[in-house]
Amino acid sequence: MEPPAPPPRIAVVGPGAIGLSIAAGLLGAGRAHVTLCARTPFDELVVESGSDAFRGRPRVVTRPDDAGDVDWVLLATKAHQTEGAASWLRALVGRGARVAVAQNGVEHEARVRPFVGDAEVVPVVVQCPAEGLSPGRARRNGPLLLTVPDGAAGRAFLALFEGADARVECASDFTTVAWSKLCLNVTAAVAALTGLPMGVVRRPDVAALTRGLVDEAVRVGRAEGARLDDGLAASIVGAIAAGRPDAQPSLVRVAIARRPLEYDARNGAIVRAGARHGIATPLNGAVTALLAALSDGFERGSTLRVGAVRRVSVHDPPLTPTTSPSGGVTSGGASATRGRGR
Repeated sequence: MEPPAPPPRIAVVGPGAIGLSIAAGLLGAGRAHVTLCARTPFDELVVESGSDAFRGRPRVVTRPDDAGDVDWVLLATKAHQTEGAASWLRALVGRGARVAVAQNGVEHEARVRPFVGDAEVVPVVVQCPAEGLSPGRARRNGPLLLTVPDGAAGRAFLALFEGADARVECASDFTTVAWSKLCLNVTAAVAALTGLPMGVVRRPDVAALTRGLVDEAVRVGRAEGARLDDGLAASIVGAIAAGRPDAQPSLVRVAIARRPLEYDARNGAIVRAGARHGIATPLNGAVTALLAALSDGFERGSTLRVGAVRRVSVHDPPLTPTTSPSGGVTSGGASATRGRGR
């Protein structure tokens, strides 16, 4: 009789809201040795979910050399923080570990390949409303769903979560899953740029812009092989408008906190893929440029506060361009005093 296989050794790089939620699921199942790779040490992992909370005391390391050998590396940083995690990735994959990339976008493998050599990479689409509260502490506001491509590596990833408080699916059409999530992700740009919650999409002018962003993503996604419905843009924008007006996706919360933004893996990915296929993406191109400028300002410590120049209610009428007596263009449909920042 063969002895039982040893528990898998998993290193979670990036213990933010998603990384902590995934780690809590693995720890709760009790089938793996989990190490959290963090910049800031903490003694206890706490993930709140409704009235409950999972608490655990995993191994936490703050230096790549201390992580040791692992079977899996689970990268859960924001996409734009991948390069900052390069030292962790290089240290952890040197002994045959697989790399699961639990990030937004559709460029998972290309993003990490410069740092992981020929290691096997498993892209992961994450669906989990969660927010970080403090080092080692997060709040989950819904179930954790992880989707990976079907295949040997995907099924091995699924096996890690047996008995965990998470659902893992192996998708035969992973391209469609990833692009469907990206079509939703691109909408957060309008809220991040205005400094308003997603209820801003109830404005007809912003709704039209948001549909345009998604329509571009749909056209590019189809060229990449995704099966996306003609009515996807209208469906996504309609659902956002019908949802909570105070909803704040992670991109919006990060913008309000004045930290660098994850725009390139979202709207920027649409522009890059569109260029490969000769598909024009002017709206996503413009939004990417504006988010890049905003993010750069945050990095440099700009004094401009998000949304400080002009704050409006999501119920305000859209601004209508009119011509002034001098021949210039002004904004009608709203009082002049509302256009001045305070």
